Amino acid sequence: MTHHSRRQFLGLVGAGAVASTGFAQPADAQETPVVEMGNNYFDPIGLRVDPGTTVRFELAAGAHSATAYPNRIPDGASAFDSETISQGSFEHTFETPGTYDYYCIPHKSIGMVGRIVVGTPGGPAEESPIPDGEVPASETIVEQGAVAYDSSSDGSGTTGGGMMRQGDHGMMNGRSGGGIWSIPFVGGALGLLGVLGGALYWLGNRSSTRSNTHDSAREILQNRYERGEISEEEYRRRRKRLDDEVE
Repeated sequence: MTHHSRRQFLGLVGAGAVASTGFAQPADAQETPVVEMGNNYFDPIGLRVDPGTTVRFELAAGAHSATAYPNRIPDGASAFDSETISQGSFEHTFETPGTYDYYCIPHKSIGMVGRIVVGTPGGPAEESPIPDGEVPASETIVEQGAVAYDSSSDGSGTTGGGMMRQGDHGMMNGRSGGGIWSIPFVGGALGLLGVLGGALYWLGNRSSTRSNTHDSAREILQNRYERGEISEEEYRRRRKRLDDEVE
């Protein structure tokens, strides 16, 4: 689908959503709230629901988990754990009121955390800061209902930059040992070709993986918008973020 055709399609979808607002009950759109698990983030990072609500944690990219801190959930509540999944989704029903802090097993160390307030804030999570990353204040979550993840904190650019610096460092070490003149010319040429071939292969795979990842994220976002789970304004904001990441 071309960019122009996509705009026309989204315009029709948006018009249909506006036209049907008067016939849908607001509670229906929030019956099963969705938290996206993307590249090192939960979105929304903060969510407020009523007791008895089932929340679906849905993969947008990569492999992640939604795992509650056992000591940062309300007394008597069950500690949910999806374990690490690479496809599909995970659902949990929140029965006990209070504050639930959770994290992603593979990405806990880089701050992939989230918070859900069921009913009103309360419990151990309110007594101390979350040990990994940052989450919105419970009062903010209750006031807004859902707090979107800040795309500026995903850290994806830092990882890519680190890989490039590491490669540059290795090439500099090669030069300090005398460069191609310290080895037979043919062997040096073949070695250089091998390095270039490996780099091109890595870049090609990386580009393909990122493209597939963003296509999947766009599809999930489009489905949520069509189901009425997010507003048109929120849809446009998240779509723009995905488009900026591709560029």
